[in-house]
Amino acid sequence: MKSVLLIGLGRFGRHIAMKLSELKHQTMAIDIDEEKVNAVLPYVTSAQIGDCTNPDFISTLGIRDFDVCIVAIGDDFQSSLEVTSLLKENGARKVVSRASRDIQEKFLLRNGADEVVYPEKQLASWLAIRFTSDHILDYIELDGIHGIFEVSTPKEWIGKTVQQVDVRRKYNLNIMGFKNEGGNMNLTVSPDMVLTSSMTIMVLGSIENIHKCFKI
Repeated sequence: MKSVLLIGLGRFGRHIAMKLSELKHQTMAIDIDEEKVNAVLPYVTSAQIGDCTNPDFISTLGIRDFDVCIVAIGDDFQSSLEVTSLLKENGARKVVSRASRDIQEKFLLRNGADEVVYPEKQLASWLAIRFTSDHILDYIELDGIHGIFEVSTPKEWIGKTVQQVDVRRKYNLNIMGFKNEGGNMNLTVSPDMVLTSSMTIMVLGSIENIHKCFKI
């Protein structure tokens, strides 16, 4: 269980708060808007109404006590930049800040962010890959080049074994596991496992090789 400081409670911040609650983390949520603060109260350990661009206010939060600070401000980049910098000045262990443009990412990293998330760009990439393929059902991008992909079993693979399809040698891809119709994962992969139409396959590799393998 982690201790998280979440600053900015718009739609993005609210969804983060809900997920953190689901994962049983302790979250302090802050926004200048009372209505937004009230909306997340069921999902957080504590919440405050306040302006995190105010150095006096942010110094009262005990920044060093949090495992991670998330700056989810989306509509005021100047405030996001100031908050990111103030968190680091107050001893934040890790700061993750939201960007909505490439240039914002660069400035945030220069001003103290340890990592930057770019939800619009990441979602656009996911949509482009997901909905232009007949086989890719979901994917997690790892570094811009590689990812973990959930793919349906191609018709020509049905009835064959993992060894027979041999994607590691042919495409430099690794089969990591399988998911059945009920959504249960099986991470035990053996060469003699037979592929069926009712399973989906978890594949690790480059986006380029996924495209070649599944002829996207």
